[in-house]
Amino acid sequence: MYKSNNIKNILHGFFLAIALTIAEPSTTLPLIIHHFSPNELIVGLFTSLLRGGAILVQLFAAFYAQSFKLVMPYLKRVFVARFLSWFSIGAAILLIGDKNPHLTLAAIGIGLFLFSFSAGFGSIYFNEIIAKVFTKEQRGKTMAQRQFFAALGAIVSGAVAGWVLSSFTPPQNYGYLFIISAFFMAAGLLAFSTIDEPVKEEVLKKDESFTAFLKKAANILKKDRRLQIQIATVLLSYSFLFSFAFVILEAKRYIELTGWLIGGFITIQMLGALVGNLVWNKMAPRYKTIMILSFWLSIAAFLALLSFKSFLSYFTLFFLLGMAIDGFKIASMNLLFEISPQKMRPIYVALQNNLTSIGLFFAVPGGLVLQHFGYNVLYALTLLLLGMGLIFATRLEVG
Repeated sequence: MYKSNNIKNILHGFFLAIALTIAEPSTTLPLIIHHFSPNELIVGLFTSLLRGGAILVQLFAAFYAQSFKLVMPYLKRVFVARFLSWFSIGAAILLIGDKNPHLTLAAIGIGLFLFSFSAGFGSIYFNEIIAKVFTKEQRGKTMAQRQFFAALGAIVSGAVAGWVLSSFTPPQNYGYLFIISAFFMAAGLLAFSTIDEPVKEEVLKKDESFTAFLKKAANILKKDRRLQIQIATVLLSYSFLFSFAFVILEAKRYIELTGWLIGGFITIQMLGALVGNLVWNKMAPRYKTIMILSFWLSIAAFLALLSFKSFLSYFTLFFLLGMAIDGFKIASMNLLFEISPQKMRPIYVALQNNLTSIGLFFAVPGGLVLQHFGYNVLYALTLLLLGMGLIFATRLEVG
């Protein structure tokens, strides 16, 4: 059973990576938004929409999921919504495009929000399934393998993105990216939807109201010190997002960005993820150490960029952050599973995801800092917050 479910989990990660990397929030997506609006704040807002549209919905999803014995039927509905919203972005760019940039931006914004909003439900259901079908030891390995093959998929995606961006002119090439990637996404969603989910025997009785549920969740957070430190650490692990979306815009000042070079940045980031996941696979289940090492890699990445501006420094940043981002993902999820009681797992997942999702919008204040103080101050602030996160990571308590 492990082998079958592991393959399906890997296929989901592989095809999803091909799809999402084509509109990567640190490279292609900022350039797409910048094509329709030169305002850095708008760029930060839209890249945050892709990552953070799910903030409010996750606790609501957990409110219902706490009493579900099976969540796969609901996850399949999420998959349909994500495919349609992603496809619609490409259709809007192709059909409207430069004829009405403001309307195009609005359509992109709505599509990104719906895509991310539906992920708020999907995240609860996905994590519940992963926790149910894999043991503690298996989870670290399957997620590292998933992210290893996701990195390979993203490398393929970088090549596809480079070809499309070079072969067609903006904004048509951006529309083609979303249309093509939507069908890669569908393949991954279909693979994961065939996982054989076991029935959950121990479930909580659904609370009388959502308000009562929120009070219960707040009480859990207030009493569980381990969860408090975990949430603070994960929130600060998103500190790199203050700067990441703007790195590609700064790079335009120092090097000529061709379509192939943009694809190259994506590829080097995914090579970092690939190397990192080989390391994380060996280190599982030492998830606290993975978290600490990921902070150090992020700090080294921005120190390199703050020290000198060159082709090499940008490639170094994308490579090291490629390693770190997947390390954060593996550690944050598995550390949470270790401290959360089985019957209350959806609540713990929702609390962490909901509260730390604030970090997914760090690009918005990052854009404000950039507008008023410039890149070096922005990078220095990012380093300060990453340093704070490293301190919290050393205080994590594991099960």
